[in-house]
Amino acid sequence: MYAEFIDEKIEKYAEAHTDQEPELLEKLNRETHLKVLKPRMLAGSYQGRLLAMLSKLIAPRYVLEIGTYTGYSALCWKEGLTKGGEVHTIDNNEELKAIQERYFEQGDKEKQIHLHVGTALEVIPKLNKDWDLVFLDADKENYINYYNLLIDDLKPGAVIIADNVLWSGKVTNPKENDNDTVALRAFNEIIQNDSRVSNVLIPVRDGITIIRKEG
Repeated sequence: MYAEFIDEKIEKYAEAHTDQEPELLEKLNRETHLKVLKPRMLAGSYQGRLLAMLSKLIAPRYVLEIGTYTGYSALCWKEGLTKGGEVHTIDNNEELKAIQERYFEQGDKEKQIHLHVGTALEVIPKLNKDWDLVFLDADKENYINYYNLLIDDLKPGAVIIADNVLWSGKVTNPKENDNDTVALRAFNEIIQNDSRVSNVLIPVRDGITIIRKEG
């Protein structure tokens, strides 16, 4: 699905000149669209290749993902892990656990992906890992809470990646006052004005912000 604020021809051209998704992820992509509600939440082929590339560039040992959905992005993050690395992914929807575990079993023979079912704000403090990479892709109203919970403990050079920060372009429309849009506007402003980090917002799909903790 193409964002209405991004030229479809340009996006299709970009996809045609990007690595194709691995066969397992293609299968998961297709099954998600056929069987799961709100398939737009899936990272998808093009964005998934971006996530995998970022993971390979960062080469993280510990990845924290907040919002698993059907497990597509967790498998993308796994591609760049260092030897012995781990992806810890959190989701509060137990109904998706079966599909998540089935694909993790096929694509994670090394058992590097660890699924946590529960409320992220309660689960995160229990994990006690030195995160190299954090991915925010859950309830938008809690983005600020997730950020505030994590930022002080992240080491310099650690990266937070936040998805859906353009929210179908609604963040640019001051007349949009739904809770998610208001929350994302506030989050974007906090990041922009936080001297502890450097950041870039990329208008890919629904908007991705890459945030680096500075020294």
